Amino acid sequence: MTTYSHVPVMLAEVLEYLNPQGGGRFIDCTLGGAGYTLALAERVGEKGKILGIDLDELAIKNAAAEITRRKIKQIVLVQDNFKNLKDIVNANFPAETKFDGIVFDLGLSSAQLDDEARGFSFKGDRPLNMAFGPTEAATVDIVNQYPLLELTRIFREYGEERRAYQIAKAIVAARHRKKIVTTADLVAIIEQVVPFRFYSKIHPATRVFQALRMETNEELAALSAVLPEAVNLLKPTGCLVVVSFHSGEDRIVKRFFKELALTDHLRILTKKPLIPTMAEMAANPRARSAKFRAALKTDNF
Repeated sequence: MTTYSHVPVMLAEVLEYLNPQGGGRFIDCTLGGAGYTLALAERVGEKGKILGIDLDELAIKNAAAEITRRKIKQIVLVQDNFKNLKDIVNANFPAETKFDGIVFDLGLSSAQLDDEARGFSFKGDRPLNMAFGPTEAATVDIVNQYPLLELTRIFREYGEERRAYQIAKAIVAARHRKKIVTTADLVAIIEQVVPFRFYSKIHPATRVFQALRMETNEELAALSAVLPEAVNLLKPTGCLVVVSFHSGEDRIVKRFFKELALTDHLRILTKKPLIPTMAEMAANPRARSAKFRAALKTDNF
């Protein structure tokens, strides 16, 4: 089993804004390595309740093992997509249960990124599968079946890849010769398109893999769908926190917060997104692109 050694991003800020108190109820919609969940559980005590959600079976298993080891009773774990948040809560809590805070960390965990067998990493040679769960689309089908312009769109929109068209064109040409089935197959195609002299701090496949993961799991659609449900589940003055790592995610959160603030249903706590401290980025380089937004539900909702 993969060990989840993931360092929670901006944990201090999450705890500051959620402000967990004894007996509080909170939802961690992206359990991952359970960093937020465990910290919240410690602060709410035995009378509180934490719901941890993740579509990744390994995340759930690792968290369950750690919870058992620590003998924590107040955490409920559910393997599901957070887009089903309302149904998850209805299945695990009494009717009309409301929460003091809800948090999303939209980045991949270090365990997912580092495990070559998962298909998220471009460092190994594994089956091309970036699905978090068994019901999501197969990445290999996206790569081998999507038309040229659709591949171009997702590379540009989700990966913010400047050479989106050239890479998509190379993929289409390559799959006519041979089906693209492994991460190494795809990396080789990308490296042919992007000359070595254009390599920056990140590998040229990074943005393409990000785009394919987001398309495979319909991540932006899921985020847009769940935000209204999250607000509905908050108590008045309950806090919603979102830590995003992609400009498309951040735009969705920013727009949603602004729309509800205009109707006085939310009070935005972060006029501009917070970013990690220099110390945190030095200790955890994967935190460098994080953007933190928080808002309070008002009594007018």
